[in-house]
Amino acid sequence: MLDHVNADADDDIHAPAARGGDAPGTATPPLREYASLDHFLASVGPRAFRFAELGLRQRDDALDAVQDAMVKMLNYQDRPADEWTPLFWRILRSRIVDTQRRRTFRLRWMAPPPERDDGALPDWSDEGPGPAQRHEKREAYARLSQAIATLPDRQREAFTLRVLEELDVATTAQVMGCGEGSVKTHLSRARAALRQQLEDWQ
Repeated sequence: MLDHVNADADDDIHAPAARGGDAPGTATPPLREYASLDHFLASVGPRAFRFAELGLRQRDDALDAVQDAMVKMLNYQDRPADEWTPLFWRILRSRIVDTQRRRTFRLRWMAPPPERDDGALPDWSDEGPGPAQRHEKREAYARLSQAIATLPDRQREAFTLRVLEELDVATTAQVMGCGEGSVKTHLSRARAALRQQLEDWQ
């Protein structure tokens, strides 16, 4: 199952300025069709890992969270395929929140979440493009992920699910356990904060 998490996902990385999916009148991306639950997990794994790592800021914890969510999804393989997306993201978000809460009872609260010792990014880079293109993608993701990590939890979730994962407003609201209006508010505030942080880079 870890193969689902470590699959290549570099092409899914986009900076806020390059996406307009939430502009009024923009069509919602069509629902993906999956041949099986295993196909669904293979497709969602890399993006789920990115979402978990942004929330937990520790690679091992992120891998554990995604792995647990995938295992729990096996209990729902008889559900209709159109229910898998919101169900999986709800399970994963719940696992992330649980991990964050447990941390408050450990000594980790005394220090900020550590960064990778070698400064490297998660291993989802695409080896296809040349060195310059890979460097540009890494730099873009590094700047974006650092900016996203500074957002409040709800803003980070709304931005990641709506913009990076391209879930529609209704599904995002189901995942976050709030109303659609709250999703739009959190997203608007997240975008404003990210635009301010990334203004000199865009």
